[in-house]
Amino acid sequence: MSVIRRAGEHGLLVETGSLAASHRLDALLRASRPEGVVEIVPGPETVLVVAPGADLPRLRSSLAGLRDLALSSSGAASLSEEVVTVPVVYDGEDLASVAEETGMPVEEVICRHTGRELVAGWLGFAPGFAYLTGLDPALRVPRLATPRTSVPAGSVAIAGPYAAIYPTASPGGWRLLGRTSLRVWDVHAQPPSLLPPGTRVRFEAA
Repeated sequence: MSVIRRAGEHGLLVETGSLAASHRLDALLRASRPEGVVEIVPGPETVLVVAPGADLPRLRSSLAGLRDLALSSSGAASLSEEVVTVPVVYDGEDLASVAEETGMPVEEVICRHTGRELVAGWLGFAPGFAYLTGLDPALRVPRLATPRTSVPAGSVAIAGPYAAIYPTASPGGWRLLGRTSLRVWDVHAQPPSLLPPGTRVRFEAA
């Protein structure tokens, strides 16, 4: 059963039960933002709504209605119409080991990585770090046993069922397939993230 929980002093966490429902609720909230809401953070099965100073009981009631609407919809998740194409130079440090681990030639790893349209599920780990869902199951490999202390910004990586682009230089344990010159996080842009939840993404060999 879907519930709405308090999350800290100013937040409410709506349990949606699925990523598709989270995307639908996120779209509904952004189309008609309740009074006082300053942040909306969709997750795999939740949506966090932050509203400092808002009337939380009243907000909870509004969220319950929107949640029910999102859950009652049998359609697909609300996705962007535009597809963001990400040019990739496939020269990553882990490309050869991923090929070996999956039993494929390097060329097939690249072909499978570029051969599917992915969807930004949610942001986490670091600002602008989008978990891209829909990765070819044949490319699912675990994270590195020992994370790197620094991964360059623009690194294109995979881990488990997800793909991602590192928005800034940071530690990380995902498998590096290549790099892109596309800037996915810019604090001066609006919105700062190039890949907000629901964005359709396709990788392309540069």
